[in-house]
Amino acid sequence: MNEQELSLIYVWDAYCGWCYGFSNSIRTLHENHPEIPLTLVSGGLFVGERSLPIKDYPHIPEANQRISQLTGVEFGERYQELLAKGTFLLDSEAAAIGFSALKFIAPERALELASSMQKAFYQDGKSLSDEETYRDIALAHHLDFEAVIERMKTKEAMHDAYADFAKVHQLHVNGYPTLLLKKGNEYFSLGGGAMTAEKLEARLTELLEK
Repeated sequence: MNEQELSLIYVWDAYCGWCYGFSNSIRTLHENHPEIPLTLVSGGLFVGERSLPIKDYPHIPEANQRISQLTGVEFGERYQELLAKGTFLLDSEAAAIGFSALKFIAPERALELASSMQKAFYQDGKSLSDEETYRDIALAHHLDFEAVIERMKTKEAMHDAYADFAKVHQLHVNGYPTLLLKKGNEYFSLGGGAMTAEKLEARLTELLEK
């Protein structure tokens, strides 16, 4: 099978702590396999009636401790303050629209931009519903921040976000992070959660040899 028939699909959500923990593993795998195209799809974890204040998800602090223990990522002081206050609204629709806009401007850097969004929230306690957050991310990546903000306001960005949510449903993915290998017309799970880059690599090798 030639490389053109292979691709990786990473289903993530900007407000998913386990996705934040998975960021180093997915980055390492991607760096080791630049020949396999990688597509990021926003999962829509907190949309509709699930878009609630963070205090309405009381399992989060304990989950964060586990994520830190297993993956080594750190949750910043400003984020911890948000968590303690409890009123912050988790809105994956706004985050998916913001990601869609960033990705539209620099599609080849989608994984880096996703990582920056998660650092903005989980380290700096910034809202992913706030234009200012995307301005900072765009500037850090030397992108045209005005173009990013303008794109966020378009119907196309909203459409992209909901097309992602529909894709996740179509792929029957129910948990995040999930990394899939598309091989021809078939999809195979590579894993997610706290999987290390080494375990992802071993699973990829196993699937490629089938």
